[in-house]
Amino acid sequence: MKIFALLKWLYATGMIFLGMTLMIIIFPFLPKPKAQKFASRFIQFLIFCPVNVKGTIDADAQMFLVNHESDLDIGIIESITAKDLAWVAKKELFEVPFYGLLLKLPNDIAVERESKTSLIKLLKDAKDRLSHGRVITIFPEGTRSHSGVMRPFKPGAKMIADNNALRVQPIVLVNTSRYYNIKTRHYAPGTITAVILESFQADRQDKEWLNRLRDTMQKVYDDELANLTSHR
Repeated sequence: MKIFALLKWLYATGMIFLGMTLMIIIFPFLPKPKAQKFASRFIQFLIFCPVNVKGTIDADAQMFLVNHESDLDIGIIESITAKDLAWVAKKELFEVPFYGLLLKLPNDIAVERESKTSLIKLLKDAKDRLSHGRVITIFPEGTRSHSGVMRPFKPGAKMIADNNALRVQPIVLVNTSRYYNIKTRHYAPGTITAVILESFQADRQDKEWLNRLRDTMQKVYDDELANLTSHR
């Protein structure tokens, strides 16, 4: 059974790698952001993980805030919206061979943690991407969480939203590490649930909106997970 599970994970990993390679190849030939969308749907098809979307993307949304569990998460978000997303990611990821190209080609935003200079650049880069009609997209936890409990949200997302008075839309991905987890080498096909919450206007006078949002997203996650578990 362990060998079979490993072979399944290797298959899924190979299909993800194939999809990323496809994105790099076709990116120069398609209008933005069609390469990202096509590659994301291509991967979901090959690994048998369709997405069940609850809620509606706000046409006026300028920022998406998403919880993070799995390497599938970026592709899921790319596949459920036609918007041109500008992902905010750790600077180190831009330097990773091959993977860094996936961030550099669409001109995503690199951020260096714990650097005041980088925060200034982050705000400048975010304003630039917004001026080109892109939607700033962030995993506010800063890294993956596999426990089912979202990590505290880092303040960078609030800084960008408040500084630009953005229309923010939260998206909750439910238990995506159950379908693919690179650390535990686990893969299981199945329908992934993405819950799109109501958008809201960021208010810099409200010091606690990011913390309240985390609590709201956690409750949605818990309720959806309980519902999924009861139907298995």
